[in-house]
Amino acid sequence: MRSAPHEFHPAFTPLRCNVAVERKTAIVATSVITGVGAAVLSGRALLARQAAVARRRIGKPLGEQGIDADRVWRPGLGGEPVELLVLGDSIAAGLGAERRKDTLGARIAKGVAKIIGRPVRLTTRAVVGASTSALGDQIDGLDPDYRPDVAVIVVGGNDVTHRVPISQSVEHLTHAIQRLRGRDIAVVVGTCPDLGALRPVPQPLRHLGSRISRALAHAQADAARAAGALPVSLRRAVGPVFISHPDEMFSLDRFHPSALGYRRTAEALIPAVLAQLQHPAA
Repeated sequence: MRSAPHEFHPAFTPLRCNVAVERKTAIVATSVITGVGAAVLSGRALLARQAAVARRRIGKPLGEQGIDADRVWRPGLGGEPVELLVLGDSIAAGLGAERRKDTLGARIAKGVAKIIGRPVRLTTRAVVGASTSALGDQIDGLDPDYRPDVAVIVVGGNDVTHRVPISQSVEHLTHAIQRLRGRDIAVVVGTCPDLGALRPVPQPLRHLGSRISRALAHAQADAARAAGALPVSLRRAVGPVFISHPDEMFSLDRFHPSALGYRRTAEALIPAVLAQLQHPAA
């Protein structure tokens, strides 16, 4: 006798059907989870290999010490020097510049002096390889009686390469700015450059570095404004020219700016320094 059109065959009762489906679902879910886990591990392994490749390509041909450019720039202009303090990482320290006049601090000092008609005394406490957490030590090292007119902070790249959480990086930046503002020092922050401009870093690691550095730069800008500093987006101001003219803008290691790269970076920061000298952010 034939079964009715909508009647279940004994082998496929609702209970047995549900059990079979659940088993198949569990098998599929396990396979998907295993596949995703393998993909994540494979992706991490790929990024680790690419990071090792980038380190080998970049190396340390420039050493680990920036040129000492601390002095009074344009002393012939006369008058009391403007006091300029530079904090941060290897870019702030001018690593890659072959002459002291080409470091970031010197470029800023000379540019400001030319515009305001007064000499500028540069004091650099930036350290090659520093992350944002090192700003506290750099401030601690200042003479208690030292009162610069303006401080320039450029930091963030090492936070990205060392995978420091953005929230943690921003917390250190905020605290540093607050300490400086507490001493009536005007502050300019050059936000994290776009690491997507670094050609020695292979893809997809370079894309990931670009994405994280942009996110950090946005967070730095918001934190700087909230703490009373004036942020400058180096990614927008000079990032495109570093990407389009890498041979001219980068130094020997293709990681740090060349003399021209520092000049363009200083030109992006000088207007903010002048603005802070005239009307420090509240």
